[in-house]
Amino acid sequence: MKKAEELVIQALKSAARDERLKYAVQQSTELYPLLWKAAKRYVTGEKREDVITVAREYLEDNYNISIEYIGENTTDLSECKRAKDEILQVIEEMGILSLKQTVSFDLSHIGLSINDEIAYQYLEELAQKAQWYGITLMISMEESSKTSDILTLYKKIAKNYTNIGITIQAHLYRTEVDLQELIQYPGKIRLVKGAFQEPVDIAMIRSEELNSRYLEYVEQLVNANHPISIATHDETLIQEIERRQYLHKSNVEVEMLYGVRPELLNELRTKEYRCRVYLTYGSEWYLYLCHRIAEQPENLYLAVTDIINESLRASSVVD
Repeated sequence: MKKAEELVIQALKSAARDERLKYAVQQSTELYPLLWKAAKRYVTGEKREDVITVAREYLEDNYNISIEYIGENTTDLSECKRAKDEILQVIEEMGILSLKQTVSFDLSHIGLSINDEIAYQYLEELAQKAQWYGITLMISMEESSKTSDILTLYKKIAKNYTNIGITIQAHLYRTEVDLQELIQYPGKIRLVKGAFQEPVDIAMIRSEELNSRYLEYVEQLVNANHPISIATHDETLIQEIERRQYLHKSNVEVEMLYGVRPELLNELRTKEYRCRVYLTYGSEWYLYLCHRIAEQPENLYLAVTDIINESLRASSVVD
């Protein structure tokens, strides 16, 4: 079974990066609505108003939130500009509603896949707007081939804007060195294990060794009194972090993805720890769905259940 799970994970991660398969899904009048039924477990909706509605519900329940307009690896300049303008609109609406929360995004969604100059120009526009409204920006991390460029742009923008954070992946061997430098910047560090399939000479596989490394990084950030978002659904890790009494620290929060382990995050919230829900929206959900299933192969069962149950409900209404 272990071998089978590994094969499923590899297949899903490969499928997530297959642009032809992604295009085929998006253009298919049969596949797109079918897979969307599974995606809705993890995506708030395809429109901005969908995510704002869900965000306000979570805020009323004393969660913090982070909003992401899904998209990455965009190579068309007009699409990059459209993505940047959409994120500006999200910031604007959050500002008008006094939602001083977080907006997350991939730099490759706003120009990094074209060139650094465009990405930085758009990043600065977002930073200015967010700073005006007291909103935090969180730069997501992508494949290891982009890590250096992402960190370079982050360090450049962070010199002028303190409302910008960065995501780092514990599974990359280089993170041990990167963290020492990033800790010198004021922005929050969002620590994830790492979802991308990387060569073994670049990144660790999921293992006890990786868990130990994750805990080491948490300890370093806590001891440095640096703002940290512990972004994991690993209950064993969270229990150990709680046992070490890190979750009571004012610079620490736990962050989980919408639709993934909500009962665990709710349990932590009832203990009055700082808890954040990561909310996504948009039509570019194909890759996101593949990653959610790949992270936990059992999620494939949930995806099949969601597709079948909703299809059955829909057919019964028609009948």
